[in-house]
Amino acid sequence: MILLSTATPGTATADSPRALVYELSDVGKTYARNKVVALENVSLTLGKGSFSSVIGSSGCGKSTLLKIMAGLIPPTTGRVVLQGRPVTGARRDIGMMFQQATLFPWLTTVENIVLPIRIRDGRAAAARAREQAHDLLEVVGLKGFETVYPNELSGGMAQRASICRMLITEPAVLLLDEPFSALDELSRDFMNMELQRICTERDATAFLVTHSIPEAVILSDRVLVMKPRPGRLAEIVEIDLPRPRTLDMVTTPKFGKLVDYIRNLLDKEADA
Repeated sequence: MILLSTATPGTATADSPRALVYELSDVGKTYARNKVVALENVSLTLGKGSFSSVIGSSGCGKSTLLKIMAGLIPPTTGRVVLQGRPVTGARRDIGMMFQQATLFPWLTTVENIVLPIRIRDGRAAAARAREQAHDLLEVVGLKGFETVYPNELSGGMAQRASICRMLITEPAVLLLDEPFSALDELSRDFMNMELQRICTERDATAFLVTHSIPEAVILSDRVLVMKPRPGRLAEIVEIDLPRPRTLDMVTTPKFGKLVDYIRNLLDKEADA
């Protein structure tokens, strides 16, 4: 059975057993230069340790929503609160991962990982963080690559290093902007399973922007389906598959039913 949120479109509630981490209330965004309404009345919450994905057609406001959550751009209306404090700019308790690894080619793997701490707190703090960086590299399977430069890493290895860089500051929430979209299918599947493992081990709260319905289903506790611009939440689909998720699940009838349901929702919204 597909479990749907009882919230009205554009609203959501945190999973009841989980402590509230992130809350968006009636968030909207209108770009002043061209008067384009990118988002309208988006409200949602993220519970501690939850994994949520947002999916919708191109131009529906997914990336705008993520940038607002990251504090990179302000909302025009509404309120964004992380751990009880309004998000008014970039913060150390927000981790962000992009489509490309964006590692600096002149820095080694470990130097790239501790770079956020070096920028924020100075060289001494970065030096102290190296031990933690080594531990993170072991977690993601990159032990032994500490002194390697980015051009010696595969795409998947570079993204794993980027995960370490995101985690080094121990953020309260991980915001993921299609982080594995540039990888081949096999590498992407592997990295999705790695991401699930890391999030589970660290009880991390994650929010993923993706264009892939199967990726959203295999990773998420719930999938937020967005309407075309102006971006609004059309429906929240609860993914009641057992954890840990495995790639074998993608061949099961239940997985296929969830994927088909979300695809039909997107088709319905596109035709509306």
